[in-house]
Amino acid sequence: MIIKSVNLETVCGITSKLPDNAYPEVAFAGRSNVGKSSLINALMNRKSLARISSQPGKTQTINYYNVNDAIYFVDLPGYGYARVSESVKAQWGKMIENYLRRSKQLRTVFLLVDIRHAPTKNDVVMYDWICRNGYQPVIIATKLDKIKRSQIQSQIKLIKTTLDASKETLIIPFSAQTKQGREEIYEVIETFLGTEGPQQGGE
Repeated sequence: MIIKSVNLETVCGITSKLPDNAYPEVAFAGRSNVGKSSLINALMNRKSLARISSQPGKTQTINYYNVNDAIYFVDLPGYGYARVSESVKAQWGKMIENYLRRSKQLRTVFLLVDIRHAPTKNDVVMYDWICRNGYQPVIIATKLDKIKRSQIQSQIKLIKTTLDASKETLIIPFSAQTKQGREEIYEVIETFLGTEGPQQGGE
């Protein structure tokens, strides 16, 4: 996938109406500090268009990036950050749920988890949430450069077991440092270019 143009086109808050986009959308979900902004920047081949904050939980909006006037990368609010209030967490949850249920152009959801650890309770809840809304998430196991090569398969197995994921669930190890895994993610995204309707699984 060759990135020719990128534009942060729409930013939606809790009270915003979702845009009626003409192009397919792929969404990125993950807990705060899992490396979501770093992943999106790597995919867009930009250093800092998706804001990377030293303060986790900073992303409180749904951000739509128009890529090549062909597809949208949708950055969903990070979840699970302990230092925000329960009311704020509830708002983020409503935003994500509203997006999953109402977006007409959503094709798939990439769920990011840290490859070094078992998925958190919040990760499991988000995985189930995505599935219940009719999508089969693609798991991106971030921070690949932080573990030894010999650990990769055992960590992938741990992720799949903890999420109780189906055998068909795709897990892509990824490193924002080396960009390993980026081509595999591009291949998934390219399958949705020009598609007519949501590529849903599950229910």
